[in-house]
Amino acid sequence: MILIDGPAELSGEIDVQGAKNSTLPLLAAALLCKGQTVLHNCPDLTDVDTAVRILEHLGCRCAREGDTLIVDNAVSCCEVPHELMRGMRSSIVFLGAIVSRCGEARLCFPGGCELGPRPIDLHLSALEKLGVEITESGGCLHCKAPHGIRGAYISLAFPSVGATENIMLAAACSEGTTVIANAAREPEITDLAEYLNRCGGRIYGAGESCVIIDGVSELYGSEHRVMPDRIVSVTYMAAAAVTGGSVTLRGVENSHILPMLSPFEESGCQVRQLGGALSILAPRRLDAVKHIRTMPYPGFPTDAQPLVMSMAAVGKGTSIFVENIFENRYKHAFELQRLGANIKVEGKVAVVEGVEKLTGAPVQAADLRGGAALVVAGLAAYGRTEVSGTEYIHRGYEDIAGKLADLGARIQEVP
Repeated sequence: MILIDGPAELSGEIDVQGAKNSTLPLLAAALLCKGQTVLHNCPDLTDVDTAVRILEHLGCRCAREGDTLIVDNAVSCCEVPHELMRGMRSSIVFLGAIVSRCGEARLCFPGGCELGPRPIDLHLSALEKLGVEITESGGCLHCKAPHGIRGAYISLAFPSVGATENIMLAAACSEGTTVIANAAREPEITDLAEYLNRCGGRIYGAGESCVIIDGVSELYGSEHRVMPDRIVSVTYMAAAAVTGGSVTLRGVENSHILPMLSPFEESGCQVRQLGGALSILAPRRLDAVKHIRTMPYPGFPTDAQPLVMSMAAVGKGTSIFVENIFENRYKHAFELQRLGANIKVEGKVAVVEGVEKLTGAPVQAADLRGGAALVVAGLAAYGRTEVSGTEYIHRGYEDIAGKLADLGARIQEVP
């Protein structure tokens, strides 16, 4: 449980951790590479721990030294057990890498945050086009590539990040050329491609809507620095905003933040970007953020929506949110109401009437980003806020309570 005694104006500097959503596919890529993979700026998260346990189950040797994770590839197994797959929804990204490396894969459907349907049929239909035969039994998948992975033209019905990553991982060591049309364009896709290319891959166009993969016979492990976590960056920006604070983030990739800047500017915050740093100076009271519509990158990301809703809850005026990615992405809205927020939800639309102040209360995190949004709101609330369900927050945040305390928050995590 995280206990917050608010409000408290945040100030100071903080380092941004490596990106969870980049680290997980990079660890899957380590399965493809002979020798040793060394990932720097690797965050210490429960999702990363689960990915490491998957690698170790498959036969790899893993060691952590500070923020560096070392993977010695020695794959001897092609099956991921149920309890590891259920640990996180991103576990499906291992499928393409395992079937490419071993010629087959056996795993169950993934678990993680309950954000509504996040179907993996895009992953499976894409792999079938690459020559993978897939059978399902009892909630588990058995995948075989009897003739190896063969390049193909794949047009995605939706620019899914996970499906794009799975195709890249499966096709990196394929025979022939694979073309992904309507590919996801998120920065994490580019980070994965840069690592695979450093290992000997031939991937072109990552970050654009058409990605081309020329298969190679072998990949060799390399060193790589994980990109900064853009959603964590926005979390600490939102924390500064709701408290009228002044915070500098170090180790930020500013170009990744651009799609999320508008609500901060609309609410009256001053944001300055210089090199690998970002500073935010918030007003005493935020303005409304007007209209937020979540979209695939380079649109406004669904992961940032709960955090900006916490800002809107204390803003002057009306803010409207339209959630286009996940149908169950408003669970945090009902918990924010416990703190005194005025939020009405109807389908994929949420209307937020800002209030002058929130009041501390017990709240329950139901997913990763929603949990972080409750912590942000608690920083602005008068009195004590108790956030339970912190196991979700640990999936994506490295010592969030400690880092906020360093900025002046009265916050602690207790068993």
